[in-house]
Amino acid sequence: MPQYSEKVMEHFRNPHNVGEIENPDGVGHVGNPVCGDIMEMYIKVKDNVIVDAKFKTFGCGAAIATSSMMTDLVKGKTIEEALQISNRAVVEALDGLPAIKLHCSVLAEDALKGAINDYLKKTTGKGLPNWKPHED
Repeated sequence: MPQYSEKVMEHFRNPHNVGEIENPDGVGHVGNPVCGDIMEMYIKVKDNVIVDAKFKTFGCGAAIATSSMMTDLVKGKTIEEALQISNRAVVEALDGLPAIKLHCSVLAEDALKGAINDYLKKTTGKGLPNWKPHED
């Protein structure tokens, strides 16, 4: 079994921001067919700031932990700031992930960007330029 940091275990045991947002401003839905993880992220935006973020993840402990941490990192950020949050930032905030589980952090980044893309499409008619989820 891979070695997980205490922070990963904490976010796995007691994930933050689990659930759906009613009438979300953006929804990101991504999945990794290889490992079977499915991640949905919901955002509420007010005056260009993400005021709330929630997630539903079907997957391993690392997928749940990275989703939880991403929602923590993104709250209170502007859309532009949120777009700068990389999967590496999530991994660092969790005090690392085993190499075999790094793809979970990429899914969390993709779910967030998917939600922002959805929000931008709804509000401006244009999504993120050249955005598409990573492929394994």
